[in-house]
Amino acid sequence: MSAPCPASPSRAAPARIAVVASRYNENVTRRLLAGAEQCLRERGIPAERVDVRWVAGAWELPVLARGLLERGGYQAVVALGAVIRGETAHFEIIAGESARGLMALTVRYGVPVGFGVLTCEKLEQALERSGGAAGNKGYEATAAALDAAAALPARDGDPD
Repeated sequence: MSAPCPASPSRAAPARIAVVASRYNENVTRRLLAGAEQCLRERGIPAERVDVRWVAGAWELPVLARGLLERGGYQAVVALGAVIRGETAHFEIIAGESARGLMALTVRYGVPVGFGVLTCEKLEQALERSGGAAGNKGYEATAAALDAAAALPARDGDPD
């Protein structure tokens, strides 16, 4: 079960939140998105202030997140995906480079990027982590990004 998503402690609801989701393993990522949307609702962030964008897979998450951050106006981005190990090294490459790219964006733009990309051995593990017995990591990644955004000092042009 996911932990409650408490209200942001120090700032009003962010101006805009972007959620970037992978279509690969969409049966899992739609569940992660449902968790992210639940957390946003609980935080009082209206749906019209949330931009959800889809990409082909986890590999493409950083490039779309970068494009959104370059446009500006987002106080947090949440990346959702599911990389499930196969029989080749492809898993390590995709999972590692996606994580590296998303972390680089956080540092470069100073905007929290919630990491809701599951890296699992089997589909069953991904399902457990996307609303099953292990909670919903989409919810948790969203809560982490919102908490980080609330903890950052306001920038010029940010809403109070």
